[in-house]
Amino acid sequence: SNGTRAFSLLTIGYLASCHGFVPTSKLSSKPSIQMGFLDDLFKTTTNERTTSTTTSGRPKVEVPEGFVVPEPRPLTLTRTSDLPSVLKSSAALAVRLATSCFVLGWKIDSFFYDDSNDETKKYSLKLGPFNIRDSSSVLADAPRPANPLILYEYDASPYCKRVRETINLLDLTVEYRPCPGARQSKFSQEMLAKTGKQTIPYLVDPNTGISMFESDDQIQYLLDTYGPNKDSFDMKALWPITFKEFSIFTCTIAALLRDMPGSRRQADARPDNEDMLPLELWGYEASPFVKPVREKLVSLALPHTMVSCSRGSVNRDKLIERIGRFQVPFLVDPNTGLELFESPEICEYLDMVYTVKG
Repeated sequence: SNGTRAFSLLTIGYLASCHGFVPTSKLSSKPSIQMGFLDDLFKTTTNERTTSTTTSGRPKVEVPEGFVVPEPRPLTLTRTSDLPSVLKSSAALAVRLATSCFVLGWKIDSFFYDDSNDETKKYSLKLGPFNIRDSSSVLADAPRPANPLILYEYDASPYCKRVRETINLLDLTVEYRPCPGARQSKFSQEMLAKTGKQTIPYLVDPNTGISMFESDDQIQYLLDTYGPNKDSFDMKALWPITFKEFSIFTCTIAALLRDMPGSRRQADARPDNEDMLPLELWGYEASPFVKPVREKLVSLALPHTMVSCSRGSVNRDKLIERIGRFQVPFLVDPNTGLELFESPEICEYLDMVYTVKG
């Protein structure tokens, strides 16, 4: 019934904010982790990435002496001091009606998914007697970009948030170029040199050569270019985003609940952060655990490629195929070679590596 389906949706929506699940067929305390996930997503090779790094004069950064990579601890609030942050993020999630927790066309494939075959390497969520496998009913045949789109943005902007949520709904991988406060980074100057404006969000699609301002236009472009056939879904399902007055108001409330993140460049951020190789962040906009990491990357003006992992995303399977578990946030730093789980530890690591000491 509609009531049962709504209850299931709300229940799974809350669970979507949780910070990690380990498939029963893949339990491991020390998973084997490999670099270069985006190499597979966009058909580039490790050698190509290495060559571009060594020939482009990128700034060098080092792992702090004595730094220990934290062990992944799924479904665990590792520090009680982080509880206020999680509660604020959860409140923001509720204000936005859990928008972007689910991919477009989200559906439950099975309540009793059989994961006994280790070779399948598929994501599922075990809840008591249930083992839930989900996916999208409409995105399987949707066009996928050959190269990541690029979005100039910052976290607190309600206009940027609408676009980021659409990106998660469409399960796209996008490179974010942070512009704290719209004007406080080299990316802001880069945008000014290209367009004569410092207005965010600014979307660039290297696959089509199209670039544009205005969140309404960007949302429509993403749906038209990388969305499913219009006959396969009801546009009314997107009303929390497309009803502009509601989305701007609630996105602003969500930003206020999070203390307007990314509105200023962090005072001690390295001046050359924008010149770093983009970090890889696996997660999704609505996750209370991913949110602090995203905010930190923006405040430090660090470019990062975000691999969308909302409920029903095919990227959940890809992460399990690579490392034997699904847990977000998961950060891959090509500038130091490190890979990390755990939100507070990732934020501490970013502060240690990408700020000016003294």
